Amino acid sequence: GRNMHFGIREHGMGAALNGMAVSGLRPFGATFFVFSDYVRPSVRLSAIMGLPVLYIFTHDSLGVGEDGPTHQPIEHMAALRAIPHLITMRPGDANEVVEAYRTAVQFKDRPTAFALTRQNLPTFDRTKYGPAAGVARGGYVLADADGGKPEILLLATGSEVALAVDAYEKLKAEGIKARVVSLPSFELFELQDAAYRESVLPKQVTARVAIEMGIVQGWEKYLGERGRFIGMSGYGASAPGGVLAKHFGFTVDNVLKVAKETLKS
Repeated sequence: GRNMHFGIREHGMGAALNGMAVSGLRPFGATFFVFSDYVRPSVRLSAIMGLPVLYIFTHDSLGVGEDGPTHQPIEHMAALRAIPHLITMRPGDANEVVEAYRTAVQFKDRPTAFALTRQNLPTFDRTKYGPAAGVARGGYVLADADGGKPEILLLATGSEVALAVDAYEKLKAEGIKARVVSLPSFELFELQDAAYRESVLPKQVTARVAIEMGIVQGWEKYLGERGRFIGMSGYGASAPGGVLAKHFGFTVDNVLKVAKETLKS
């Protein structure tokens, strides 16, 4: 039928996808995110050739758990973001995934890479939080301070967006004005005009915390000199995903701690 079993040969799979795209088809291929290393030459060719291939990467963080650091992508999000002409997408809930696909299929001259989580995630109540249509602009305000004037920005992608929202609710209960910004695609966000980017990430709000289960590379432009990053500076470990999250500081308590430290700095 429509699905081909490529086997464990990511580079060959990518090469075949490029060939399909040249022939006029709209192909996609899927593998674990950590194995984007193996398909990277083909992804780069997709970008060079301007081919609208969809690369679907799952198991996108150390939440994969017991398989250990060999299967836990740490630097891979930054590595894909480094490829010119490639759109990367790391959606934070089911509705963001829908909007990510809706956005990606509109591009006819560049590939898109999706980083999708393995673990179960909440689906945000969009009557309470910002509409997922903001994914098309790469980044948007998911939850805001009363009056739209935050003291601190919480930035996140993927599974960590839910963590940012939980921290936001606790900060709000304590009277601290926070804003949650979901940034599923750096590339799409950078395509927006300066006025929109300023409306999402106002320059005067320098207290910022970014949360992503990867390395900091690439986040610097959004964090500024005062911002803090909750992420990885080394490799993961072999343990259940929840245990690893706690060990590496991906908890509400740690986000609150870092946020308050940032406000005081």
